Amino acid sequence: MGKYIELNASNFDSTVAEGVALVDFWAPWCGPCRMIAPVIEELANDFDDKAKICKVNTDEEQDVAIKYGIRSIPTILFFKNGELVDQMIGASSKQVLADKVNSLL
Repeated sequence: MGKYIELNASNFDSTVAEGVALVDFWAPWCGPCRMIAPVIEELANDFDDKAKICKVNTDEEQDVAIKYGIRSIPTILFFKNGELVDQMIGASSKQVLADKVNSLL
């Protein structure tokens, strides 16, 4: 069973370095972030062993958020082999996110 990966300053670069990664920048107080949290967990199950589904708590990891210019949340970044290839701001449907990940695989 897949589970999303909690990212922080020490594991971020090594985690997104290989393969495809979806990174959800969120915070506990953010309504839309809480709304898509179950979707992120479902994607972690759906893409187990195919892509990395990750989350960054912007309250706890401000340096990472600043590095990627996160100004509003939720922001979802898509990486392929360590390179930032796309981003989405705001809540999206599971299908939209799954399609984006599939297009990078």
